[in-house]
Amino acid sequence: MALGRSKTTVGLDIGANSIKLVKLDHGKSGYSVSAIGIREFPPEAIVADEIRDREAVIFNIQSLIDQTDPKIKDVVISISGHGVMTDRFTIDRKSGTEAEQAILFETEQRAPFDVDDVSLDYHIIREDEDVNKMDVLLVAARKEYLKMVLDLIEDCGLRPVIVDNDSLAIMNAYEGNYDVDPTRTTALVNIGHDVTNVTYLVDGFYHSTRDVSAGTRDIYDAIQKEFRLNPELTNKAIKGEMNDSVDQDMLKATIISSTDELVSGLELAFSYFKSQAKMDAMDWIVLSGGGALIPYLPEFLQSKLNVPLEIANPLRNVDYDPELFQYLQPEKIAPLLTVSIGLAMRKVR
Repeated sequence: MALGRSKTTVGLDIGANSIKLVKLDHGKSGYSVSAIGIREFPPEAIVADEIRDREAVIFNIQSLIDQTDPKIKDVVISISGHGVMTDRFTIDRKSGTEAEQAILFETEQRAPFDVDDVSLDYHIIREDEDVNKMDVLLVAARKEYLKMVLDLIEDCGLRPVIVDNDSLAIMNAYEGNYDVDPTRTTALVNIGHDVTNVTYLVDGFYHSTRDVSAGTRDIYDAIQKEFRLNPELTNKAIKGEMNDSVDQDMLKATIISSTDELVSGLELAFSYFKSQAKMDAMDWIVLSGGGALIPYLPEFLQSKLNVPLEIANPLRNVDYDPELFQYLQPEKIAPLLTVSIGLAMRKVR
């Protein structure tokens, strides 16, 4: 949905652990940050797809808006999880009504839920005239889940002008900041609190997405239990902000021992992708999300998965005034902003 014309876009990323907001100005020379903010939720306010404390979520979103730019009304949001399906398939080249009918038919064959109960959209990734085929990216969301999210945003006094998908926002942020190498098979791995999104790029194009039902929550719980910390100190420890107060060898051991489910999920996701895409190996991992900021975790994942890894910087091609970040350090928190920046890079017409 597009409303009015705007040269600025606000990306609002509502995660299970925190809200991230980025307002980007769209200029001829590129993007620049005009507002930014991060606010953490109380523990258990959101668990996976379930909003357990709606009032706390609304209060924190409104507080973040008030702190960053009270004039913000239009926002770009994203959804993910069990209520959303992304898929890619190849069909004969068609256009207009014929294309929509063919895509709807494919959706009916693939969707894990009744197509009458979903809202869907699609994008033609590329067309091959030689074989008269086209690759289609499909996104479908359960109407009930979508309505819940839209109602939440509207109850915050905001207007959702675009509803995106986490994985596609991550890809958008990557493409906006890096030269995509068509010779390299890349996995964009975004580690959130409850879910890890994995988006694959093959031949320079979107290939597929897979969600892993594990994130940083297990690491958070393990640190809190091992060191007997309150939520505030646990958040500091998991960000590497308590080097003098927490034994680093014990912290490293705690982090590594609590990643079994995450590592197993990523190994399974990579194995499934390689079999489906008929690939022998993964060339590159770009790591983002809160998991990219946890001490020792990126290096451990690189060694376990045996794939070269780099930390995403979604501010790489974005201008910003460091003073906007106040007490935050842009180069350290950048991976946490990947989804919100990808959302703010969308063009709102």
